[in-house]
Amino acid sequence: MVIDWSQTGTGKPKAGERERTRAAAYVRMSTEHQKYSTDNQMAVIQRYADHRKYEIVRTYTDSGKSGLRLVGRNALQALLQDVESGRADYTAILVYDVSRWGRFQDPDEAAAIELRCKHAGIVVHYCAEQFENDGSMGSSIVKTVKRAMAGEYSRELSVKVFAGQANLIRLGYRQGGAPGFGLRRVLVDQAGNRKAELAQGEHKSIATDRVVLVPGPNNEVALIQQIYRWFVEDGHGERQIADILNDRAVLTDLGRPWTRGAVHQVLINEKYVGNNVWGRTSFKLKQVHKRNPPEAWIRFDGAFEPVVAVEAFTAAQAIIEARALRMTDETMLAKLEEVLRQKGMLTGLIIDEMDDLPSSSSYAIRFGSLLRAYALVGFVPDRDYRYLEINRRLRHLHPDILNDVVRGIEAAGGRAVQDASTDLLHINNEFKASIVIVRCIETGAGALRWKLRLDTALNPDLTIAVRMRRSNDAPLDYYLLPRLDMHEAVLRLCEFNGMSLDCYRFDNLFRLFDMAARKQILEAA
Repeated sequence: MVIDWSQTGTGKPKAGERERTRAAAYVRMSTEHQKYSTDNQMAVIQRYADHRKYEIVRTYTDSGKSGLRLVGRNALQALLQDVESGRADYTAILVYDVSRWGRFQDPDEAAAIELRCKHAGIVVHYCAEQFENDGSMGSSIVKTVKRAMAGEYSRELSVKVFAGQANLIRLGYRQGGAPGFGLRRVLVDQAGNRKAELAQGEHKSIATDRVVLVPGPNNEVALIQQIYRWFVEDGHGERQIADILNDRAVLTDLGRPWTRGAVHQVLINEKYVGNNVWGRTSFKLKQVHKRNPPEAWIRFDGAFEPVVAVEAFTAAQAIIEARALRMTDETMLAKLEEVLRQKGMLTGLIIDEMDDLPSSSSYAIRFGSLLRAYALVGFVPDRDYRYLEINRRLRHLHPDILNDVVRGIEAAGGRAVQDASTDLLHINNEFKASIVIVRCIETGAGALRWKLRLDTALNPDLTIAVRMRRSNDAPLDYYLLPRLDMHEAVLRLCEFNGMSLDCYRFDNLFRLFDMAARKQILEAA
C-alpha cells in the first residue's frame, strides 16, 4: 500500500520555519512481530522526521509480509520502481531499522536495496538504530552485522517453529490444511475437550486451542468407504470412480466435480485411517520447495478416529504400487513423454490426472525426483529455459575468451600452450592455469552474484575467473586465484569483494602470473 501525504497538507512548515526536506517512509510488518506493527514504526519514524526536519510525503506499507523474499512485497517493489524511474518526489527514505528491508538469508540482498536507492541519489535513514547511516566504516560494519543477524533470526525462528509444529503432530493435533471429503476439523482446548466444529475458512482464535480431525457426516463417510470398495474389490480405476461420482452429482469438499487426481488423493492419504502425517514437503525459509523422503516425515499413527479400515487402505496402496512396478523405466518414461506431447508441459497435477499413468509420487520414487523424470523426457520448467540458454552461450564464448588470454600472455612476452584434453594453459613451461567463466546471476533484490566452481580435479596452479556482465554477453573483469587460496570448490562473489579477494585487470595478467609462480617456488623451497 502506498499513501501520498502531499495532498493532505500535513507536515507543512509553520510560519518562520525553514522548508522541510521531502522524504518517504517504508514500513513492513510480518505476522509474527506484533511489536513491529506499522503504527509503532510510523510513530518512531515521525518523531525522527520532526527532529530532523523531514516532511513525509509518501508512505509505502507492506502489512503482514515476510521479509525472507522480495516476491510479494508490492510496496517495496513500488518504492524501488519510483526511485529508479525518477518518479520519486523525495530525496530521503526513512525506515524503522535495518531488518525492515528484509530478513534475507543473503545479507547482501538488503544491502543491494539500499545501494539501489543511493545510486538514484536518495539517502536512507534508519530511525530506530543507534548509529548514523553516514557511510562511515563504523556504520557499514554495524549494518553488515545487523543484516546477518536479521537473517540468522529467521533461521533460528524457522528451527523453533518446525520443532513446535512437529511436537504438536506427535501429540495428535492437526497442522493446517483442508480436512478433506468425509472429514471435519474440530477445535479442542488444551485439555482435549471438544469446543466446536470449524467451518471451511474458519481458524482458531486462542493460542492454546488445538485442532483435530473427526469423521464427517455419515453419508460422506459411507461414500469414502464405497470409493475404497470400488477400487479394491471391483477393480475400478480412479477415472472410472470419478465418473461415477460425477454422474451422481456428488461434489468434492471444495464444491468441485471429481477428477482422477481427487480420487487418487483419497486413496493414498493416511488421514483416512487416522494417521497424522506432516512434513511430506518443505519450503524452509521460502527458499526451495522440497519433497522429503518418508523417513523424514513427522507422524503419529492412530491419532484420529479412522474412516477407512487399515486393511482396505493397505490393499489400495498395494494396487497402486503394483501398477507402477509392472512398468519398466522405459515404459514409464514413454508414457510421460506422450503426456508431454499432448499437454506441452508437465506438472504433478497433470500426471495425477492422466489415465493409465503412474502417479507423480511413483515417478518421484522411481527416478529420484520429478525434475529428474522431467529431464529424462526432455522437459525443463519455464524458469530454467533462460538458465540453459545462458550456459549454452557461455560454452560458445569459452574458446574466444581462452584465445584472448593466450594472445594477451604472448603480447606481454610470455608463452602459453593449451592442453587439448583439459583446456588448461601451460604457461612458460612453469605452471598451469585454468580459465573458468562465471555466469552473472541477478537476485530478486536486484543484486548481482557470481558462483565460481573451481577445477579442483584438474588441480591447476592458478585459476583465472572471468566474471561476466549482467547480460552475460561479455566479460566484466578477471580474478586471479592461486592454488593456495582454493580451500573450497565453490566461491560466491558479490559485486564488490575487496575485503576477501583482489581483482586484477587483464592488462596486468601476465605480470601476476609471474609473481604468483615465483611466490609458489619460494614457498616450496
